[in-house]
Amino acid sequence: MGRDFCITCPDDEEDDIQLAAAYLDQKVREVKTEGKIVDSDRIALIVALGIAHELLMLRNETGFDIDEFKRTIKSIDKQVDEAINSREE
Repeated sequence: MGRDFCITCPDDEEDDIQLAAAYLDQKVREVKTEGKIVDSDRIALIVALGIAHELLMLRNETGFDIDEFKRTIKSIDKQVDEAINSREE
């Protein structure tokens, strides 16, 4: 989202964190390129939901209860929308 952050992590996880940050940055750029969403909070939410969905799809292959998490994601999405809307008022 155009900003740098310093975080602390174990030395043996630094490369993985860098890869995760690059992946996150790529997803943010994809959402921004679409141009439908301009609010940074909403971009972060959409990217987070997309990555969570990818993770859940991978876990589903091992018998993970995807339907329960879909309901949870929808509930969280609704709560975030309500929070953002109330902040805009």
